[in-house]
Amino acid sequence: DPGAEPETLEAALGEAGFTPEAILLTHAHFDHVGAVAPLAEAHGLPVYLHAADLDLYRRAPEVARAYGLDLPPPPEPAGFLDEGDQAFGFRVLHLPGHSPGHLAFYRPEDGLIFVGDVLFRGAVGRYDLPGADREALLRSLARLAALPDATRVFPGHGEPTTIGREKRTNPFLTGGLP
Repeated sequence: DPGAEPETLEAALGEAGFTPEAILLTHAHFDHVGAVAPLAEAHGLPVYLHAADLDLYRRAPEVARAYGLDLPPPPEPAGFLDEGDQAFGFRVLHLPGHSPGHLAFYRPEDGLIFVGDVLFRGAVGRYDLPGADREALLRSLARLAALPDATRVFPGHGEPTTIGREKRTNPFLTGGLP
């Protein structure tokens, strides 16, 4: 997810000396796709997401305007990803709940996962948004909890954590959603 601040991401890429190959979206809420258009254009990057989030993706600028933000329309995706796909060195997991097509990108050999807004340090993503599904989120959280405790979790917002820490301390994993 490139987020919504392309300048910040461009600076970080430059400092790290990284050249992006593609844009992989965990989900298509406007705060995760706002930088897609400028980055895709600047670097000629293909964009991939789950097909179930395509409508959210296309409507992101319209939704952002309701929050007073101006986002350029994102380019059409180069393709769609789904459960079990391999993409740019990641195993793709379909973890719906926060959005219908929410994905995570897992590298078991490196013990890390990018989870978008399904799981945060001490919390989970909202499940009261249009297209969200509380029961699907519970199933997705159970799948994450089954990963090795040492797996490093990089959420879409906030600080990194581990699966083990969240299993011990996150009320959404220790006692279920309210």
